[in-house]
Amino acid sequence: MNEVPNKALLPVGLRDVLPPDAGFETQVTLGLLSAFESYGYEQVAPPLIEFEESLLSGAGAATAAQTFRLMDPVSQHMMGVRSDMTVQVARIATTRLANAPRPLRLCYAGQVLQVKGSQLQPERQFGQAGVELIGSDSAAADAEVVTVAVSTLEAAGISGLTVDLTMPTLVPALCGASGLSADVASRLRFALNRKDAAGVAAIGGASAPLFLGLLRGAGPAETALAALARLDLPEPAARERERLAANAARIRAALPQLTLTIDPVEHRGFEYHTGMSFTLFAEGLRTELGRGGRYRAGSNGDGEPATGCTLFLDAVLSALPRAAARPRVYVPGGTLVEDARRLRSEGWITVCGLDEGDARAEAKRLGCTHLFISGKISALD
Repeated sequence: MNEVPNKALLPVGLRDVLPPDAGFETQVTLGLLSAFESYGYEQVAPPLIEFEESLLSGAGAATAAQTFRLMDPVSQHMMGVRSDMTVQVARIATTRLANAPRPLRLCYAGQVLQVKGSQLQPERQFGQAGVELIGSDSAAADAEVVTVAVSTLEAAGISGLTVDLTMPTLVPALCGASGLSADVASRLRFALNRKDAAGVAAIGGASAPLFLGLLRGAGPAETALAALARLDLPEPAARERERLAANAARIRAALPQLTLTIDPVEHRGFEYHTGMSFTLFAEGLRTELGRGGRYRAGSNGDGEPATGCTLFLDAVLSALPRAAARPRVYVPGGTLVEDARRLRSEGWITVCGLDEGDARAEAKRLGCTHLFISGKISALD
């Protein structure tokens, strides 16, 4: 006979969020959305589950390995639980809001579920919040999204931010111009992601010095751009380099105090991106706060130009100092309703007694900081 499972036991990577953490997450999420909206980004709320065909089409194909699937008992079609909200917002923009004026600015917040966690982030369910700017292919759009993300995190209380820029299209452009086969290009990309200079030299052939130049060009933005400018890149790769430089210049102009770095060969996590991409870090935090970049918002990957950023709420919350708990006042049973209402209007959290008894002992037992007796508030020892 099977034993009854422990009801508190949850699948690996899933957890209950308890007080006060759940309230803190809600408070921070609302603050992020409010900041996004102040920049003109309007909120949308896509469903948790969609048909597999729409969820995994276009840019969504890159999320297929992380997507839970299930059969819809009503339609008998396969459905997927979202593992990332960006593709859903892109679908909304190109279908429900196809006739809205461009550029279209949308923001969102919600929970996602992934098949596997990572070593640094073992959770499989976590919150996301972000912005998408759809309908513009300009460097100004890229810079705006970075500016909104950084400014929003700073407004939330996070300091010491770093933005690491990359250009996922730069290495493919150089591979194509060098005539490398798909297999060689794939092995070269793997070596570049691992920062394996010996492997790059062995695989890159005649173009190995250029690939090594890209690999060694990572660092502070000004130093990296100067190193990249010295490389004699073929025309397709040179265009990608110039776009990266233009984006970096705009970001630097908007955020002159920001720590800005460039890694021209980084590709992991940017599989569906089609232009400049970026990762957000904070001093003293091991995990990334968020990431974003340019992509195509369309079912076949050839739709409208778009750029966006997703913030990972678990990381954002861990980087923020906890706000001081609001005082809680115990209101004994039998107190006038008007008195309790007045206390709440003054900013108190009221915990109302359900029956009469030792009010002071009950207030302490329920974790209150103050007691309301005979029209007066007194602090508890």
